[in-house]
This record gives sequence, C-alpha cells and structure tokens, in this order.
Amino acid sequence: MTPTRPDVVVREATPEDAETVLMLVKEIAAHQAQSDSVTVTAEQWAGYLGRPDITVLLAEIDREPAGYVSSVRRLHLWSGSDIVALDDLYVRPGHRDAGVGRLLMTELARRSGGLTITWGVQPDNDAAIRFYRRLGAAVRAKVMCAWSGAAQPIQ
Repeated sequence: MTPTRPDVVVREATPEDAETVLMLVKEIAAHQAQSDSVTVTAEQWAGYLGRPDITVLLAEIDREPAGYVSSVRRLHLWSGSDIVALDDLYVRPGHRDAGVGRLLMTELARRSGGLTITWGVQPDNDAAIRFYRRLGAAVRAKVMCAWSGAAQPIQ
C-alpha cells in the first residue's frame, strides 16, 4: 500500500477485491448511463486482477473505496514498445475535487515506469478534460469507433 495523503491510501487491487472493483465499475457505468454494458462478473474480475498486464488501483479512505483507475499494458505497433491503455478513472461522489483522481493518476504513472499512458474521454465531459489538462496531459480530438463483429451477418 502507498499512503498518498494522510486520509487516502492508493493500493493495487488483488483478486480478493473483485467484488469491490465490480461495484465501482457498475457505478461509473451508471454515472455514464451505460449500465446495460456491464456484463462482466466478479469471478472474471478475480481472474483479471491476477494478470500482469492489468492494473487496477483502488483509492481508499478509512478502508472504504473512494475511487479507482484501471489500465491494460499493451504493445503499441507504431512505436514497437508498450503503452498503458487507461480504461477507467472513477472517483465516487463525495470524494471528487479532493485530489483522489490526481493521486490515482500519479500512482498509475509511477507504476507504469515512464510508459506513455493513453485514454479516451467524452468530448462533452468538460470537467474531465480540464482535470486532464491540469495534470499536463495533451488533449487531442479523435473519434472512437466500435464495431461488433457479432452484429455482422455471416456469409
């Protein structure tokens, strides 16, 4: 565990934290009106949290979850080196604007060993964009596309 402020502890999630991580994933999905998209189980999360390419950091205040950041280390084909693909950064209501998100991002960067961290953000999420700019992130406009191969007719 890494104490980052007297009242906040940021630590790596373990397979025993699967239920907590799933709860936080469901909260961010609900916050983004995407609850139907969450189909992962706690059992799956327990497996993910044991993988070396997946990092989930939990922020806790008095041993209660205040937020999390999740990422996957993967190969960047253009550079031929690894990058860290941030999946989610979420801070629970009541803990926002208190430095928890900054602590999670700073700890992710520290644990990433200098690798580039990339992520997406909704273009209308002005608060998040301001936050990322304050961190020093380059904010570039790019459209994300998703295509379900399962939705395509088989020929």
